[in-house]
Amino acid sequence: MKFRLFFTISLLYSLTQATFSQTFSRAVQPYVLTENSVVAIQHAKVIDGTGGPIKVNQTIVFQDGVITQFGNDRDVQVPANAKMVDASGKTVIPGLVMLHEHIFYPKPADGFFSVAQMTFTFPRLYLAGGVTTIRTAGSIEAQTDLNIRKAIQDGKMLGPKMDLTSPFIEREGTPVPEVGVIRSSDEAAEMVNYWSKRGINSFKVYQNVTKEDLRRVVEAAHAVGKKVTGHICSVTYREAAEIGIDNIEHGFFQSSDFVEDKVENFCPAFKRGRSLNDLAPDSPDMKSLMDFLIEKDVAITSTLPVFEPYTNREIVVGGGLEAMSPEFQESLTASHQRRQGRDSSSIVNFKKQMAWEKSFYEAGGKLLAGTDPTGAGRTIAGYANQRVIELFIEAGFSLPTAIKISSLDGAKFLEREEKVGSIAVGKQADIVLIDGDLEADIANIRKMEIVFKDGIGFDSQKIFESMKGKVGK
Repeated sequence: MKFRLFFTISLLYSLTQATFSQTFSRAVQPYVLTENSVVAIQHAKVIDGTGGPIKVNQTIVFQDGVITQFGNDRDVQVPANAKMVDASGKTVIPGLVMLHEHIFYPKPADGFFSVAQMTFTFPRLYLAGGVTTIRTAGSIEAQTDLNIRKAIQDGKMLGPKMDLTSPFIEREGTPVPEVGVIRSSDEAAEMVNYWSKRGINSFKVYQNVTKEDLRRVVEAAHAVGKKVTGHICSVTYREAAEIGIDNIEHGFFQSSDFVEDKVENFCPAFKRGRSLNDLAPDSPDMKSLMDFLIEKDVAITSTLPVFEPYTNREIVVGGGLEAMSPEFQESLTASHQRRQGRDSSSIVNFKKQMAWEKSFYEAGGKLLAGTDPTGAGRTIAGYANQRVIELFIEAGFSLPTAIKISSLDGAKFLEREEKVGSIAVGKQADIVLIDGDLEADIANIRKMEIVFKDGIGFDSQKIFESMKGKVGK
């Protein structure tokens, strides 16, 4: 065991050497707080990402981007050359691993629901919000996303590690100009083959695909060791699970399984919503579906922020209104005011969906975390990721569980858990220092101070400040 642990740490050490010999560009360097070879965070309250008990009076030491020691203050021997970080009264969590993120934002025009790439704002905001790894869960400019990932790796841009998903694989029916359309199942498989060769990690089907489309995508993706997720409607959750999909997006908000007269391969959007509204919170039919998804090992991604109701809630979830351009601040504020007191049914459905996600998790289901920065424009990178944690607490999850879903569980799905997702010796130093006691007040999640990615410490608040007024331009 000692040899295996030594070998693992040595391997991770060698993999991270490039980080510390890396030269950051002038766009990145102002936000770097520390790039010391050895760092020791002392006297911290630690939520380690495993779901286990919260630990106090902890010291974490990392060298060249790899955690080398983690334990009680009195038991850790801090190297003399370590950069000391006093975490008294503060909380440490793993870097967040979020699985439904995008590098685009809605910009409706002339009656169209249109989206635009947020190349320079969203990667920065993800990192500021404590997200050290994302999966994009759908792309409109896949080549741009590939370029962004490389620029981040090369130290030319601020941002998280990026697991990239393909452009949406969709049939005609989604009125979004940036979403392409396939005309056959052969084309669906061709998309998988084309983008897998270019560095895309996973694939996403959308609302109007057929069962045969999905079958071909799953076969092609699995043949090259890659996974498939879906924001589905024309295909039910149960049908998708039978075909072999790996992941379904948006909790149970998009399930068309309960539409009594559903037509095969057709998305009954209105009836779907009505059927879910009519479904009892403790429905045996919903429990049966959950059990089937668990049996088939299908993960469900929760994206609660994008569905958050309006009444007595924030205009931009997570407190990100000031990040928006003045034009968007005005339009979002006006829309929010018009909707106050007019979303009672949405509030009821939101609470029910929260309960279903919790039930699925407690039954043994794989629940992942994400934000989906699209919808009505209230959900944006970074701010919404912090809001995820608050909403999991509102849904009744314990704090250690909320952090685990948002870190280690995501890392496991991406098959990166040996390197990221929790705080443990031998793992990469993806660590978030929060300026407050998260256990005492979940709102302290918004007080992130330093986000360490591979041991490099970035100034969270300075990044947030630099992005004010820029989202949506």
